[in-house]
Amino acid sequence: MIPRYSRPEMARIWEPETRFRIWLKIETYAAEAMAELGLIPKHAAEAVRKRGGFDIARIDAIEREVKHDVIAFLTSVAEHVGPEARFLHLGLTSSDVLDTCFNVQLVEAADLLVADIDALLAALKTRAFEHKDTLTVGRSHGVHAEPTTFGLKLAVAYAEFSRARERMVRAREEVGTCAISG
Repeated sequence: MIPRYSRPEMARIWEPETRFRIWLKIETYAAEAMAELGLIPKHAAEAVRKRGGFDIARIDAIEREVKHDVIAFLTSVAEHVGPEARFLHLGLTSSDVLDTCFNVQLVEAADLLVADIDALLAALKTRAFEHKDTLTVGRSHGVHAEPTTFGLKLAVAYAEFSRARERMVRAREEVGTCAISG
């Protein structure tokens, strides 16, 4: 993201550190699920949860060598986890991790946008009532028409943004669904 055009809250969602943190959560949850199913030892999942960590500089160095972001990440995590790391990423593909992470990031971004739309709706509602009697020029076919009120124009904008909010919430629900298929 271009920093000067990005809000700090939104930019944080897309930073490499956030991406790697989400990848680690995905790997941890997958290891715990595998342990619960008896596919890996429980102590291995516990090791991933307790000792799992990463070093961004190390990931970057490994990636320059292996030319694969997920392998670089897993190598860094394995260095933190120790011998139990051999159970890390078992049954997963890179796409499982990348796609799930992207879904998580989209949900977090959508949450920010919905909160912003809610703030905008509150402001539009307040101003619509404040200006319910404020006359303004109406428009029809791009030219002046019968007078209307500024409050009515704001109320129309409120209705439009309410529908936009509903669409954003539905989109959030859709992108919040992901699959890990191995």
